[in-house]
Amino acid sequence: MNNSKTETLSRSEASSASLLERLFKLSAHGSSVRNEIVGGITTFATMAYIIFVNPQIMSASGMDAEAIFVATCIGAAIGTLLMGLFANWPVGLAPGMGLNAFFAFTVVGEMGYSWQVALGAVFISGILFVAMSFYKVREWIIESIPESLRYSMTAGVGLFLGLIGLKTAGIVVDNPATLVSLGDFTQPQALLAAICFLIIAVLSERNIFGAVLIGMFSVTLIGFMLGLVQYNGVIAMPPSLAPTLFAMDITGALNVSMISVILAFLFVNMFDTAGTLMGVAERAHLRNKETGRIEGLSKALKADSIASVAGACVGCPPVTSYVESAAGVAAGGRTGLSAIVIGLLFIAAIFFSPLAGMIPAYATAGALIYVAFVMMSSMQHVKWNDFTDAAPAAITALMMPLTFSIANGIALGFITFTILKVATGRTKDVSISMYILTAIFVAKLVYL
Repeated sequence: MNNSKTETLSRSEASSASLLERLFKLSAHGSSVRNEIVGGITTFATMAYIIFVNPQIMSASGMDAEAIFVATCIGAAIGTLLMGLFANWPVGLAPGMGLNAFFAFTVVGEMGYSWQVALGAVFISGILFVAMSFYKVREWIIESIPESLRYSMTAGVGLFLGLIGLKTAGIVVDNPATLVSLGDFTQPQALLAAICFLIIAVLSERNIFGAVLIGMFSVTLIGFMLGLVQYNGVIAMPPSLAPTLFAMDITGALNVSMISVILAFLFVNMFDTAGTLMGVAERAHLRNKETGRIEGLSKALKADSIASVAGACVGCPPVTSYVESAAGVAAGGRTGLSAIVIGLLFIAAIFFSPLAGMIPAYATAGALIYVAFVMMSSMQHVKWNDFTDAAPAAITALMMPLTFSIANGIALGFITFTILKVATGRTKDVSISMYILTAIFVAKLVYL
């Protein structure tokens, strides 16, 4: 009898292994089920901070924090599962850092639009993203926009996040005479945010598993011991998604004044995704040695763009590929099975809403400051010895935090680039798409 049960289990395991082999081509990628599971868990641990950070940022726009928590998990799960099943890539997706801050603090906070209209802009940008991915317009635009501006957009979003993190923590405060000044470090929130950043930075440099989460949970625990955090439990039934589900106001977003907002969502998402996917592809050995082409890149781009539309439907800012996926690849993930593991873990995370509610603002602020510095590293690729490249890149990056708007930073950087290149007789460096975008941005600044 026991032998019969053992044989049945063996056949079942063999059948499961065969199915996974057919779906994900594990052998062809030099991987195994165990490696994929480890890779998936590793990536999830490195990007799970978004579950706690995104609701706090998005709730500043007036959205329901508990609904955003569920939307974050569902949006990430949909995008990641799609990436795994359709593209067979070991990449995790979730709401984009920086874009969520742009949504809450600029589009809603500064420009005065409702969060429903802002969500409509995310949906429209997602539809454009999908169309561009299917008709190869995306590749044309990416190739025609100068590298210096692409890198500076990533760095600028990082600076924008950093300013928000510093402001939230009280490390940087407003000053009528100088605009900003140093906050009060005798206040526990400012000190704990700084400690959180330092913990994450040290652990990350030492390649400690889940450094961001460890940093956030550590200062949350300190806050609890100081009486700053109230214990609300850890596991509970998921909150309702109803407040944000299909809540986007598409008609309201179809406004001329929203063009720059839609383009900002589109471009930042586009270039961030392109850089992430290319980097992960290299580490996962997805480039064909004979042809030099990256296998499955087209499907990966389509999966990523469709995820943005799905995310908007549940109430998320643009859902994008996470560079943290490289950690999972380093741990052994090579195929979409790794992404399936990540997606399932995001679904399981829905039941941890009380834990998300306990994470204080100073803990997420510390994480934001760390992510900001990581994103700013892209500026090293700018050609600093060429002023016509360096100046537009610096303007793009600096004007995002200084104007508190990603859209303004992109617009001013693009306009500066085109004018400098044309005025110095280097028109060959300016593509047709750059002329078109510059004209749009000039019109936006003059008339809107």
